[in-house]
Amino acid sequence: MQKSSTCSFMYGELTDKETCEKVRQTFENYEMNSFEILMYKKNRMPVWFFVKIAPIRNEQDKVVLFLCTFSDITAFKQPIEDDSSKGWGKFARLTRALTSSRGVLQQLAPTVHKGENVHKHSRLAEVLQLGCDILPQYKQEAPKTPPHIILHYCTFKTTWDWVILILTFYTAIMVPYNVSFKTKQNNVTWLVVDSIVDVIFLVDIVLNFHTTFVGPAGEVISDPKLIRMNYVKTWFVIDLLSCLPYDVINAFENVDEGISSLFSSLKVVRLLRLGRVARKLDHYIEYGAAVLLLLVCVFGLAAHWLACIWYSIGDYEVIDEANNMVRRDSWLYLLGESVGRPYRFNASGTGKWEGGPSKDSVYITSLYFTMTSLTSIGFGNIAPTTDGEKIFAVAMMMIGCEVILINYMYGNLVDY
Repeated sequence: MQKSSTCSFMYGELTDKETCEKVRQTFENYEMNSFEILMYKKNRMPVWFFVKIAPIRNEQDKVVLFLCTFSDITAFKQPIEDDSSKGWGKFARLTRALTSSRGVLQQLAPTVHKGENVHKHSRLAEVLQLGCDILPQYKQEAPKTPPHIILHYCTFKTTWDWVILILTFYTAIMVPYNVSFKTKQNNVTWLVVDSIVDVIFLVDIVLNFHTTFVGPAGEVISDPKLIRMNYVKTWFVIDLLSCLPYDVINAFENVDEGISSLFSSLKVVRLLRLGRVARKLDHYIEYGAAVLLLLVCVFGLAAHWLACIWYSIGDYEVIDEANNMVRRDSWLYLLGESVGRPYRFNASGTGKWEGGPSKDSVYITSLYFTMTSLTSIGFGNIAPTTDGEKIFAVAMMMIGCEVILINYMYGNLVDY
């Protein structure tokens, strides 16, 4: 009904003001309490309710919602003089009240009819909860939603979220690589794969416009208008920019290199989806194995990004286009000489420097350098020589020191 749980819209002229104030204070103070209160139906018929209010807390002991139980106890109260019963005798009013007592008693009695299925927790549910308490039944029952609205915790949406999570990691790996190494997607296979990923992200936008979310008070919001407004205000712009088909534009041969680099750089917007991934993985940090796996993945992803940046700096500084010279002390030049693919000037008559190591060899070497720099200070076989490379190497070593310090502090906390 999207109305307050105090049910103040059901108060009337005979509702006790002191009880109304107690109900309000119970909600404001996050307390557990019970009341007997007189309320009115839509046709202004008075009804006595026994109301029980219980706050529900999450793992951080924060109240996220209230569980309110209303029991009709009119049959146990003195019949109330209303417009429908004016002129009746006391005996007639008492008879009318007692005729509804059978249904009231059946509603209040905690009996189970013969043949009725009793809700029992399966062994599978206990295993999936990993030893935690099973969720109460009111959380397991699906709320009523419009036909075109999807519950955010249903099986289909959970599976879909895992698919999006995997594709987000794929994007986090491939986007920096394509931007740094300036790879045009001439390979038809990779072009088809990236196009499928773009389509899946586009479908995800459509689904997010029809998926419930948890409101600030812990309630499930299923109103289509509120869902769309919430999505437009939060993730819509980022998701829209992340699903644009930049690779299709870069696939054309006649595209200018500057425009191609611009579109490749715009693909970096897809990395903003990692914020949502981090939020989804937050509830897994209580498990030691999951934490270890996540740390390894994050460390590898950071090393991959730094390797792409390391190559970009070397590729920018290895050739001095203004003087048409190559820097012979650059790590890319030395790598080309060691693998038998040196830089050559005007080898094919273009009047430019050509050759150099292959992209596969360059990426593996860059990743090797970033890994050794993050875990130690490197072995000297690949060393920074230019000012830009040295600054980047210093920053990378500082990141490695912070990682070691964090691991040391975490180890001490675990021992404590």
